[in-house]
Amino acid sequence: MEDNIVSTSSPLQNDLDKLNEHIAKVKAEVGKLVVGQEKTIDLIMAGIFTGGHILIEGVPGIAKTLTAKLLARTLSVDFSRIQFTPDLMPTDVVGTSVFNLKTSEFTFNRGPVFGNVVLVDEINRAPAKTQSALFEVMEERQITVDGTTYPLEFPFLIIATQNPIEQEGTYRLPEAQLDRFLFRIKLGYLTVEQETEVLKRFRDDFTMKAVHTVAAVLSKQDMSHCQRIIEKIHIKDEILSYIAQVVASTRSHSDLSLGASPRASLAIMRAAKAIAAMSGRDFVTPDDVKYVAAPVLNHRIILTAEREMEGVESEDVIKEITERIEIPR
Repeated sequence: MEDNIVSTSSPLQNDLDKLNEHIAKVKAEVGKLVVGQEKTIDLIMAGIFTGGHILIEGVPGIAKTLTAKLLARTLSVDFSRIQFTPDLMPTDVVGTSVFNLKTSEFTFNRGPVFGNVVLVDEINRAPAKTQSALFEVMEERQITVDGTTYPLEFPFLIIATQNPIEQEGTYRLPEAQLDRFLFRIKLGYLTVEQETEVLKRFRDDFTMKAVHTVAAVLSKQDMSHCQRIIEKIHIKDEILSYIAQVVASTRSHSDLSLGASPRASLAIMRAAKAIAAMSGRDFVTPDDVKYVAAPVLNHRIILTAEREMEGVESEDVIKEITERIEIPR
């Protein structure tokens, strides 16, 4: 994302300035503990503002869970955390009906998924039956139990984490569930300079007391207002065509055995509008599309066995596609 906010004379400019003030406050709070991860924070904020779920993938110890928890602390919303394990049952996620002896009736006890921001830690640790408990709620923002439907309040966002290295005792997420995540964000190691900064920051704070200084700076009303601003961001027909061509190219690419669905096109459009707004612009550019293409598509496509054995990454194919298709002017 662009570092400097572009000044325009757009009628939306005051709203865009306000949106970026909110983002600056969130980043300041998260930055009290998290070093680096600027793009990760930008993408999670884009997910928050567009109602998209986030999957964060990376090796242990690189602040996946910490980043998600801190971002949740900056929002004045209900936060819950679910630690997925092999013995977790669907009722442990969505809740269960309990018989009340006094009233002789069943009452529904809501599970931890009834929150505004739900952190699902190690999502691939639970079996498919438990993972499927998230299918309806991720897509429709509602839970159906015993024939009764319970709508969830705005905002609703799932931030899930998984470790791509240690696969023993894990259950791969099905493609249908992966498709429900707006982004899959792959986190890498910090640079030496960034890791040195982490050591300096915590050399006198072994228990991470600084976590308790992170304050809520964004209300539900602020989030709803930011979402309405992003909806107003202009995107030309030529760029919509560019997005459609990028996604359609994944379905016929020789290196891929599975391409992306129309849901991916919608995800790129929404995410690109969010990134444009977070850059202070009231219009989407091709660079906004390129910025979000990899995290939107990398979990929605499958490499052929030959390419996977050769060490080709899905991001390599996505970059090749976005650069090969003619950019609209």
